[in-house]
Amino acid sequence: MSLVTLLPFIVLIGAMFLMTRSAKKKQQQAASMRNDMQPGSGVRTIGGMYATVKEVNEDTVLLDAAPGVDLLFAKNAIGAVLTDDEYNRIVHGIEHDLKSDSDVVPDDASSLTETDESADEAAAASDEKSVDLGKKDTAEEPADDAPAEAAEAKSDDEPKKTDGDSDAK
Repeated sequence: MSLVTLLPFIVLIGAMFLMTRSAKKKQQQAASMRNDMQPGSGVRTIGGMYATVKEVNEDTVLLDAAPGVDLLFAKNAIGAVLTDDEYNRIVHGIEHDLKSDSDVVPDDASSLTETDESADEAAAASDEKSVDLGKKDTAEEPADDAPAEAAEAKSDDEPKKTDGDSDAK
C-alpha cells in the first residue's frame, strides 16, 4: 500500500482522537464541578431549573427550589454551579454593581432637559422672542389664508390616489 491511500485513514483516526480527548476533558471538568458543590450554592439543572443546594450526598443532591419545596436530583443532573452574584441576578433580579459609588444614569432624558421655570428664565434673560413650534389655534390664524383654504377644499373633492393608481391610461 502506498502512503497516499493510508493518509486519509491516518487523518480520520487523528481527528477522532482529538474529539474524544476534548469530550473527556469536558466530562472531567463537569465531574469536578459537581464534586465541589457545597450546601448554599446556587445551581442550574440540565432541565433549566434554578435552585439552592441544601445537601450533597455521594450520588444525589437535595435542592431547595422554593420555601418548603425540596427536590432530590442525581448529581449528573446538575448543569452548572453558579456564583452567588450570577444566581442572585438570575433568580432574584438583583444586579451587583461593581461601581456602586459612581453616578447613576437615569433611564430617560428628563434630567438632561431644562425645567419649565429655567426655560422661562433663560428666555427672559436673552430678551429674544421665543418661537412656538406647536400647532396654533384656529382663532389665532390670520384671515388672509382664504386662498390656501380654497385649494385645500379643491383637493378634498378629487379622489385620492393610492399606491397602485397612476395618471397614465
